[in-house]
Amino acid sequence: MSPRPARGAVLAFDFGEKRIGVAVGELELAIPHALTVIATEDNDSRFAAIAALITEWRPVRLVVGIASHADGAVHETGRLARRFGQRLHGRFGLDVDFIDERLTSIAAEAALRDAGVRADKRAALLDAAAAAEILRSWFAAPPENPA
Repeated sequence: MSPRPARGAVLAFDFGEKRIGVAVGELELAIPHALTVIATEDNDSRFAAIAALITEWRPVRLVVGIASHADGAVHETGRLARRFGQRLHGRFGLDVDFIDERLTSIAAEAALRDAGVRADKRAALLDAAAAAEILRSWFAAPPENPA
């Protein structure tokens, strides 16, 4: 994997079997922003939506959160997320970093609540907010395990 770039956009993904949350941030600012939720289970539709985001944002790196249990053992969803990241790398030729996403959904829920987002609106935003938390963690401590 190439060294971490100094400039450019980074897209982060909170992978789920039903939805994928997406966040974006610029390396120079290191401030993540929840972007969107891809709410389709069809792989062709998912990757078409991701291709559109990559065309729009022109990221220099991708980050995928890996779900794990409290003891650090990788969760089944984490295994699927790693496979998803490998597919991203293969399809788009971008370096993909993986980062432990434990507690990101809890942090995202709290951030939405603190921002005054009503409970009935939080569910729709949660996956993108979780992706922003994944990216926040990556900005704080870049991982060393490429695709």
